[in-house]
Amino acid sequence: MQHRAIAAIEACRTEQLGGHVERCEACAALRYHYHSCRNRHCPKCQTLAKERWLAARRAELLPVPYFHLVFTLPHELNALAQGNPRALYALLFQSVSDTLTEFGENPRWLGGNIAATLVLHTWGQTLSQHLHLHCLIAAGALAPDGHWVTSRRGFLFPVKALSRVFRGKFIAGLQRLFQNGTLKLAGSCTTLAAPHAQRHLINTLHEHPWVVYAKRPFAGPAQVLDYLGRYTHRVAISNHRLVSLTDDAIRFRYKDYAHGNRRTVMALAPAEFIRRFLLHVLPQHFMRIRHYGILANRTKQQKLALARAALLQPSPATPPEAESVERFWLRVANLDIHQCPHCKAGRMRVIGPIPTSRARGPPRPKP
Repeated sequence: MQHRAIAAIEACRTEQLGGHVERCEACAALRYHYHSCRNRHCPKCQTLAKERWLAARRAELLPVPYFHLVFTLPHELNALAQGNPRALYALLFQSVSDTLTEFGENPRWLGGNIAATLVLHTWGQTLSQHLHLHCLIAAGALAPDGHWVTSRRGFLFPVKALSRVFRGKFIAGLQRLFQNGTLKLAGSCTTLAAPHAQRHLINTLHEHPWVVYAKRPFAGPAQVLDYLGRYTHRVAISNHRLVSLTDDAIRFRYKDYAHGNRRTVMALAPAEFIRRFLLHVLPQHFMRIRHYGILANRTKQQKLALARAALLQPSPATPPEAESVERFWLRVANLDIHQCPHCKAGRMRVIGPIPTSRARGPPRPKP
């Protein structure tokens, strides 16, 4: 997957992937469009996918505040996750979702079915490995009798209790993986093949509290969608953070959380930059955005209808349409992509393809 991702990013919007040629009906100017790679790890290929995803989620928002929780794995598990990303990431989702579901069903806190969206991030600001789940949760739950249970104002679940239960569920799952022999123990993890080394790791993980962070609840749906747009389709680093590239170093901006979120610049050797970036390529077909409770795919239609009825919210008249590329750019940038960029009067029309399979496109006309 890492080789495939880096090859796709290198070829994105170049002649290697082919494309088409357009000509202005008024001034005859030519424009060359090359295909995007559509790889989910590519910084240039997530904007439209994000907007279409947000449009679908907009129809699912309930008229209640939402909480943002972050569950983080200890860095002692980083090496094990590098060799077993699918198993460790899946266990992270399972442990967090089971913890939130358990707290939601507990009558002490809510006593019902929660509505939660979980998003996996594997990186920190410097591209280092930092495994955590961002969780967006409605401030309430759907009770078994069909009424809506509202959480206490400004409070959802006790963070310290969440941390203890999350830690217990993850460690129990990790022990099962060790016992089943399903983990690959290579490189620096070879020593974990010995039972005493596994026990030592488990004991180390039990020694310290695990980090669960709760942010203040969002005020309304607009803030929720702003959050979703910033977190759901993000890749390890975006193009706007890159400062410079030389044969010796790649420089990029990052927030230094240890010093008051100060913005500064880091320089990495190209090989180290690529190594760090590729740490965050996900296993093939692994879903990094998952929904639970009311929003779980199997029963979402039925349970969302019950939640809306309990909250006196009308159901959407029709499912949202997928936004076209033309409408998207007109909305977000007031840009008509079919208008000629040269004369500003004519329309660009496709006149032919640019060959694919790494062949060169047609020669550009001389200026």
